[in-house]
Amino acid sequence: MKVEAAVARSPEAGFSLEVLDLGEPGDDEILVRIVAVGVCHTDLVAKNQSLPFPLPAVLGHEGAGIVERVGSRVTKVVPGDHVVLTFASCGKCLNCQRGSPGRCREFMIRNFSGQCCPLHAHDGERVSGGFFGQSSFASHSLTNERNVVKVSKAVPLETLAPLGCGIQTGAGTVLNSLRPHAGSSIAIFGAGAVGLSAMLAAIVAGCTRIIVADVKPERLELAKRLGATDVINSAQENPVERVRLLTDGEGADYAVECSGIPSVMRQAIDAIAVHGACALVGAAPAGATVNVDIGSLVAGRTIMGVIEGDSIPDIFIPQLIELWQQGRFPFDQLLEFYDFGDINNAVEDSERGKVVKPVLRFSRAGDG
Repeated sequence: MKVEAAVARSPEAGFSLEVLDLGEPGDDEILVRIVAVGVCHTDLVAKNQSLPFPLPAVLGHEGAGIVERVGSRVTKVVPGDHVVLTFASCGKCLNCQRGSPGRCREFMIRNFSGQCCPLHAHDGERVSGGFFGQSSFASHSLTNERNVVKVSKAVPLETLAPLGCGIQTGAGTVLNSLRPHAGSSIAIFGAGAVGLSAMLAAIVAGCTRIIVADVKPERLELAKRLGATDVINSAQENPVERVRLLTDGEGADYAVECSGIPSVMRQAIDAIAVHGACALVGAAPAGATVNVDIGSLVAGRTIMGVIEGDSIPDIFIPQLIELWQQGRFPFDQLLEFYDFGDINNAVEDSERGKVVKPVLRFSRAGDG
């Protein structure tokens, strides 16, 4: 079938809007008509090849849409169901069986190989697909039961789209991985979509000292408006020293690092208390290292890496939706909407820090 897609052809050029050929769903596949898709930092690092993914390619991994067709072996959804798309996993390996699909032993192959669901240009050129098992920068996506989450038709799909990666990553890092106790302190380094989602989750968890550090004043203002107790402009003051001042010299009970910058990772580690835990979430460049004082770890500090918020999407995404419906997790305040054809403007605004989470919408009658 013919699909409209935004194609990444080189690290330097913008996305090009093209009509491609997409195959019919196989026996275990699901064809989803995309209503909206979030733009995530991971899409951009794949495009610029910091994260290797074969180009030309259709990226996009925060899709939400309506099931159009299903293969003969699919039982989870039927045509007409509304779904949020998330990362792919095998469901069979030991890690998946233990409830850690983000650590699936086939994670790299299923999400980043470009071997799944190839598309083709009119001249027969192969275009890589299957990014995060979906490649949802397109009007239609082929996916499977492991990375579709059925959602209520009463909830707007355009709002739910970013839950599939960035929002669940930030919120899950707090609620699933760190699990802070009520009354605890937390320092969040990076006030993008992941960091601010972590901040909103910290409020849900009952943290009473919530510190957000970033270099963009407008994002710090948003963090303060959404519930941060303290904000730090890291371009103007030392965030580690400020965190310690705000926590009676002890350091924060918990920290979340969302930038992927090695120097900021070290700051997040140094900002935690002796008994504290620091979650590293940001995607660092390949081969990047951080020097850590081993003595500080022996004293009782914990460092953990987190992938996709340690989420089981079929369980966690509906929980986040319910929290949002209750007014307790207002992640919609992070979103800015664009027409799909304005993808390059959305990317530019995101890279400049003008918006936190761009969401691309396909305009069709009856969507919502």
